[in-house]
Amino acid sequence: MSSNNPLTTSSIAPHPHLRDYYETEEQRRQLLDEQFDHIAPDYNWITQATSFGSGNRYRQEALKRSGLIEGHSILDVACGPGTVSLGAQRIVGETGKVVGLDPSLGMVTEAQKQGVVKVLQGKAEDLPFPDSTFDFVSMGYALRHVTDLTLAFKEYLRVLKPGGQLLILEISRPDAFLPYHVSRFFLKQVVPLISYLGTKNPHAHKLMKYYWDTIETCVPPETILQALENSGFVQSQQYTLFGGLLRDYSGSKL
Repeated sequence: MSSNNPLTTSSIAPHPHLRDYYETEEQRRQLLDEQFDHIAPDYNWITQATSFGSGNRYRQEALKRSGLIEGHSILDVACGPGTVSLGAQRIVGETGKVVGLDPSLGMVTEAQKQGVVKVLQGKAEDLPFPDSTFDFVSMGYALRHVTDLTLAFKEYLRVLKPGGQLLILEISRPDAFLPYHVSRFFLKQVVPLISYLGTKNPHAHKLMKYYWDTIETCVPPETILQALENSGFVQSQQYTLFGGLLRDYSGSKL
């Protein structure tokens, strides 16, 4: 890729500032930290209820499809309550290693309660690990919450061993008219209501409404794939389901 491409060194926000929720980047980070801390004990219930119980199985299948095998070492970035990390632990077995990482202390605590063996507090843009540490890096449904796609992707590449794999699971705005409007109604109206009724947690309602707004305004898949390539990943591609509502991004380190 040519070095004069503006994406090579430019920072890329996953979505524009959402003025209904915050004004500055500092306020955005504070909002997310507070919301995720408050919702952490209920988060696993919400994700399973709103995916009709299929979320855990899909995450584990995606990991296997992307090349995670027994004995691998994997870093699960933005691990939340540990859903992806737990699936990874089942795959890599006793000879492998899973490290969960999340900026929310509440989520770190919840992941430990759920059985993730090793969890640390930290963020995608500044990973607290040496170069070439992991065989695999994953991120589950949190790409829209990073500050800078380019910086996060470069960090993922840095901590991967040569030949290592990256998998980013993401919810995305569907391309076609009908899937878009069905998804919009479900994620913007139904999911926040279910989340609140099921947990009685007011933070669940607010965070789930915020989720849809980040999905709807997120940069297009082409920008994400280009950012992966410009950060040094090869064989970058996406796997889509449900008209593009689910998109798994993957790439390899040479």
